[in-house]
Amino acid sequence: MPEESLRPQLLFSRAYLAKLILPLIAEQFLAMTIGACDTLMVSSIGEAGVSGVSLIDQFSQLMIQLFAAFATGGAVVSSQYLGHKDARAACVAAKQLLNLSLFAGMLIIAVCVPFRTQILTWMYGKSEADVLQNAITYFFWVAISFPFLAVYSSSAALFRSMGNSKLSLKVSILMNLTNIGGNAVLIYGAKIGVAGAGIATLASRVVAAVVMLVLLSDKKKNVIHFDNIFRFEWNGTMIKRILRVGIPSGIENSVFHIGKLTVQVFMSGFGTVAIAANAICNNIASFANIPGSAIGLASVTVVGQCIGAGEKEQAVHYAKKLMRETYIAMATLSALILVFAPQLVSVFNISDAAKQLAAGVIRTCMVGNILIWPLAFTLPNSLRAAGDAKFTMLVSNISMWLFRVLFSYLIASWILRRYPGNTSLALYGVWFGMYIDWVFRSICFVVRFKHGRWLEKRVI
Repeated sequence: MPEESLRPQLLFSRAYLAKLILPLIAEQFLAMTIGACDTLMVSSIGEAGVSGVSLIDQFSQLMIQLFAAFATGGAVVSSQYLGHKDARAACVAAKQLLNLSLFAGMLIIAVCVPFRTQILTWMYGKSEADVLQNAITYFFWVAISFPFLAVYSSSAALFRSMGNSKLSLKVSILMNLTNIGGNAVLIYGAKIGVAGAGIATLASRVVAAVVMLVLLSDKKKNVIHFDNIFRFEWNGTMIKRILRVGIPSGIENSVFHIGKLTVQVFMSGFGTVAIAANAICNNIASFANIPGSAIGLASVTVVGQCIGAGEKEQAVHYAKKLMRETYIAMATLSALILVFAPQLVSVFNISDAAKQLAAGVIRTCMVGNILIWPLAFTLPNSLRAAGDAKFTMLVSNISMWLFRVLFSYLIASWILRRYPGNTSLALYGVWFGMYIDWVFRSICFVVRFKHGRWLEKRVI
């Protein structure tokens, strides 16, 4: 339906979308700087520090995505209730989301802290001794921060459901300033290396969680708020609604990052140069993905409220509109990174060989970002917002293991057999396996979107 004919009854104005999306882009940028600042500041103690932090960053992303899955489930349910004009039910969903997130965070601590050495030795035993020791040290502090990260992620999702992404941006700024300041004091001042980076990350997440809880306890300012935050309440019906989206999203996100960890495990034998280059590429690629990730988060709020209001045509309209904006933003940023890749990697204190390798790999990634990434990772958020989380989970799991893991392993192994010792070329093989994964996802999600079956799903 043409935008002109829809305009008089559109649920969201251009100004509303800008107010929602722009702070999300800024927030995503700031969130990415935590890992980048750790990597950049730790690089002052050498490649072993960078490599150790990078190994844990991959594991941390698994935990972050687990919390994000719960947050997505809560955000979808809350957004649909808001679209349905049922603020009370949205508040009940918010409290159950908080309970789920805290439980998951504490469970992770109970497993990861006492067994961190065994876990990391099993995963990265092929790594050099100093790299593994740095990873174990950094992991201890980061693992303790997970419950606080869970609270922050859930709270930020609830503010997005209300269309108030500006407030979560402010808290993100505070969190990043705490992290950067802690890094400066503990790494450069106290000179405790990767432990300093981990403690600073913990402190930043504690501050963010406490501030979010205080803000969401204000009933007067927030449509969605926490009632009696210190009183435990369990609502089985609401939990099921959250988990109807959260479990498929959690499985999808967890399997996605387990797959990435699997790739990281067989890459641990590539040597310090390749591992360090891969860490830098992951950091830069994460920044390039910021517009798509931010607009994907916005689509959960926008499409979710459209579905809750029974406006399926508007759900399609906004999904397409947000995809157009994603392509424009991603193409612009990725083109800049492609051109200035050598200058960007030169910021990091790694060897010239690692810099040259990182610049080449990141350029191939930016081409994929411009052409494929939005369809593979932004579009499925519109499907999830409608409750079509099982389909996105199925596609993502198949694609992850068949293409990203298997193809990356096969391509890299073939290269190493044909060119023994050429781990730099093998690293390219790993990334090209990932691009094949993107293509498969894109085809599946586009077909699903065009057929419209995602519009028939129900959450509330």
